[in-house]
Amino acid sequence: MSQTRTIPPQAHERPRSSTRNVLVVIALVWTVQLVALMAALSGIVQADVAIHFRTTEIAWFTLMTLLTGTFFLPFAVKAAALFGKKRVLLVATGLGFVGDLVAALATDYRTLLIGRGIAGVYAATAPLAYAITRDVFPRRWVGLASGILAGGVGLVAFGGPFLSGWLLDDYGFRGVLWFMAISTAVSFLLVAAFVPESPIRAAGGRMDWIGGLLLGGGITGIVYAVGQGSHWGWDSGKFATYIAGSLIVLVVFVLVERRVAEPLFPPAMTRRRPVWTVLLATSIAAGSLSAVGVVIQLLILMPNIPTISEGLGWSGTHNAVVTSPISAMIIVAAVGTGLLARRVDARILLGAGSALTVLGYGIGTQLHHNAAQIVEMGLIAGLGTGMVMAIAPIMIIEVVTPEEQPLANGAQTLGQGVAQIVVSQVAFVVMAQHGKVMKGTQFYLDKGFTNGLWLVVGCCALGAVLVLLIPRSKRLDEVPVGQAA
Repeated sequence: MSQTRTIPPQAHERPRSSTRNVLVVIALVWTVQLVALMAALSGIVQADVAIHFRTTEIAWFTLMTLLTGTFFLPFAVKAAALFGKKRVLLVATGLGFVGDLVAALATDYRTLLIGRGIAGVYAATAPLAYAITRDVFPRRWVGLASGILAGGVGLVAFGGPFLSGWLLDDYGFRGVLWFMAISTAVSFLLVAAFVPESPIRAAGGRMDWIGGLLLGGGITGIVYAVGQGSHWGWDSGKFATYIAGSLIVLVVFVLVERRVAEPLFPPAMTRRRPVWTVLLATSIAAGSLSAVGVVIQLLILMPNIPTISEGLGWSGTHNAVVTSPISAMIIVAAVGTGLLARRVDARILLGAGSALTVLGYGIGTQLHHNAAQIVEMGLIAGLGTGMVMAIAPIMIIEVVTPEEQPLANGAQTLGQGVAQIVVSQVAFVVMAQHGKVMKGTQFYLDKGFTNGLWLVVGCCALGAVLVLLIPRSKRLDEVPVGQAA
């Protein structure tokens, strides 16, 4: 089995000034939050895309990026350990730009989905950026930097709707797609210019291609089956075959990983109780919150057509104005959580954040019909969302060694992505049970939106309960360099 090593000190590893550290944080914030921004922009334009292309398959507009991101992620985190995190960041960002360009130029829905699928490779940048944070910053910067990276989701939530509202209202969904491509190009340039290569690297080793194909194939098969379940029939033989076959592939993956010298996710790491319980709880909690946009954005932006569609019918700009206080709450909560993590048990922060999202969206199941009600729901849920998103990467730092960091972040992102995909797709199915199709487009009634919110509430509650499984670990300021808690 390969060993890990630290690259000998070179120019890019010398102690950096605070100004340089700030530039690195800015580059990583842009890189991490571009993943969230793409998801937010996708949610805001999906109603227009569905109507323009006259499709009832709008779920795949978002799911394609999640699918390819999930499949590519295990290879990305392993490659980062072997060849360097910055290098893999640049490769993933470059492929993401290609996909965004294809999507922006697409003239039919199939080509649009192909572009979105290629762009999904960019999702691998988030766990690598979090891992670099631990590798290249002084210890006193790690908690704050991680909180800022996670808190950037609030900046995305705050600025994203205003930006997309302007683009959507003035330039249509094409303007949004072109902005995605430009933003990915900027991410590439920022990483290339300011982010140093991580000094933590595997000494030798090789890629576990078989393990990656088995893991990616098994997860992709389950997600595809869930996505097609409403068309095939949930009790159909085809659905059962896909699910059973995918589960068999995942079992084979586990057996293979026990025997290979250099597995994608070392069993010695994932078997430790602090690790697997943190991965499970944070994946469910954060994944459920990442999926809530499916319900909220369709509720807000779908038109109001009597007996056909009971969305609020807001413009993109009106949506931005109403949700801006919510976004501000996410920012405050995320940054505050990053600071509190040095003094407060992370389990308490994750549990409290999850409980607040349950309360907020629980209120929203009954009160979501005007701006005041959306703000009331969002302020409470936004506080919890900021806490959950900020504490998840910090909890990973607390339970693994620096050498395990990219693999653990990759495993967490993989689990969160799977949870997001499954919850998102089930939300579409649940909402469609109380909806109608007109001129090839799926619309939703109020009962569908209500049930979609109840689904999110249930998943967030599960995340809160899973916190009870996590044993106490050392706080961020107690974790010695090079050791796990």
